[in-house]
Amino acid sequence: MQELGTGDASARATAIYDYGQTAIFASRVDPRLHMLLYVPPTAADGRKLDLLVAVHGTGRTSAIDFRDGFAEFGLYNDCAILCPIFPVGVLGDGARSGYKFIEEGDIRYDRVVLAMVEEVAAKYGQDWSTFAMFGFSGGGHFTHRFAILHPERLWAASIGAPGSVTLLDPTRDWWVGIRDLEARFGRPFRPQELAKVPVQMVVGDADLETWEITHQPGGRYYMEGANDAGATRPERLAALAESFRDAGVDVSFERVPGVSHDRIKVLGHVKAFLAKVLKDRRAR
Repeated sequence: MQELGTGDASARATAIYDYGQTAIFASRVDPRLHMLLYVPPTAADGRKLDLLVAVHGTGRTSAIDFRDGFAEFGLYNDCAILCPIFPVGVLGDGARSGYKFIEEGDIRYDRVVLAMVEEVAAKYGQDWSTFAMFGFSGGGHFTHRFAILHPERLWAASIGAPGSVTLLDPTRDWWVGIRDLEARFGRPFRPQELAKVPVQMVVGDADLETWEITHQPGGRYYMEGANDAGATRPERLAALAESFRDAGVDVSFERVPGVSHDRIKVLGHVKAFLAKVLKDRRAR
């Protein structure tokens, strides 16, 4: 059997691990945090792509579900898929939800995602100065808060079934409201920029369990007003939609009939939304 030369082996490894459904990579800016991607093989020939960042929920395994679930969409819509992985207990304390609220200890997850995007854009020779973001459950937490902080970086945002929401309320502090946004994160709220972002909010109408989303006094993320947006995920997302609309944002709100807290069953709705936004964006 003929042995592969060094160049042949390197090219084969690149094709296997860096294109299509990729390996899991550590982030260069913070190797505690990871990512995996779907990159259409046409990118190897210099084809320009858009980017979707898809953010997992509390179980983290949805990172693979989203990478694989959006792969066909990415192939036929010239769109790479980047799925960050933020491990449970990254600070050694067993905490599951830090990323959802943007900051945890010394980690600013919004900055990590921006660094990941910059890293992979350079790697694949792409301009991903703006990108789309989708997240479901814990990822829905992250996505709407990222949109509040960095609207200028998004060409679309799809927010799926977050358990808790940050309303655009200037009378309450983060995370319930945005009064101290600039003091906490160094970024003022910019409603004019957020209003430029097409936003989808999607939740199953049977997503009604409250055991995981009701904040109790003494809980890690409890604060006054933590449960005021509603009791269930549909109620809380509807409150978020109203808050965004009041700020001038065009929100497409989809309550999917017969669906509970099931990320896979909303992906078709997300793909349809993103495909329309991409079509309109490219037409311009």
